[in-house]
Amino acid sequence: MPKMKTHSSAKKRFKVTGSGKVKRNRARLRHIASSKTKKQKRHLRGSVIVDQSEHARIERLLAI
Repeated sequence: MPKMKTHSSAKKRFKVTGSGKVKRNRARLRHIASSKTKKQKRHLRGSVIVDQSEHARIERLLAI
């Protein structure tokens, strides 16, 4: 049986931590940022852990 290919867009969007959790960046900061407040933009910086309900789906895309 051939190897599973990694989903190319998923490998650019998600990163697996050392403990096996999946990290992602927050959305809504790419454009139309001038209408958002400094506080909104500050809170959208940085990464967060993917919710447990989505974890299995993303792992399947990453072929882990």
